[in-house]
Amino acid sequence: MMVEKKIPKATARRLPLYYRYLRFLYEAGKERISSAKLSEAVKVDSATIRRDFSYFGALGKRGYGYDVEALMNFFSKTLNQDRLTNVALIGVGNLGQALLNYNFRRNNNIRISAGFDVKDELIGTIHQGVPIYSIDEMVEQLDLQQIDVAILTVPSEIAQDMADRLVEGGVKGIMNFTPIRVTVPKHIRVHNVDLTNELQTLIYFINYYQDMENADDSDDTLNDFII
Repeated sequence: MMVEKKIPKATARRLPLYYRYLRFLYEAGKERISSAKLSEAVKVDSATIRRDFSYFGALGKRGYGYDVEALMNFFSKTLNQDRLTNVALIGVGNLGQALLNYNFRRNNNIRISAGFDVKDELIGTIHQGVPIYSIDEMVEQLDLQQIDVAILTVPSEIAQDMADRLVEGGVKGIMNFTPIRVTVPKHIRVHNVDLTNELQTLIYFINYYQDMENADDSDDTLNDFII
């Protein structure tokens, strides 16, 4: 039985990771897995995994581990994997085109079902099976197609305007690929994905740990000299 607790955001972000690996194990014919093995595979420490799972009640058995099929089905239901979620793509530029080409093909429950742009040469066309509409039709189409989630890949200067229209169209969540932080009502969820920021953070940590290693090497050399 699921325990009624508020699930931390960090835990919620890890649930799809657990589900994907459990589905991989199930398709490979595996029947059970320990938290230690799961930890090694998904690169999340076992204590964190046990804490994440504890929010949902008793999902495993001491000395046995986790039943792969049962746990996969549990997270499938938790993540609504049995329900198709249609997603709108706002902005069909270079990044938008890449997302259309990808279109979550490894997921059976998510698909981009409508694209929106301002370019006349794109409006009325179909890209990778996805129809492209005018931005002026966005609010109407979001309502007609009952789309709750949108991906925002437009220039920064119109990002807020597009976010306002998405709110008007009734979306509940926005994945924002623009570098600005859009303002929306509190009941709307926004996940910001800044690729430049992520790369800069990665480069910083590479350089930081490289400097740490160099400093350690220097200390070792000095200690060898003193000895």
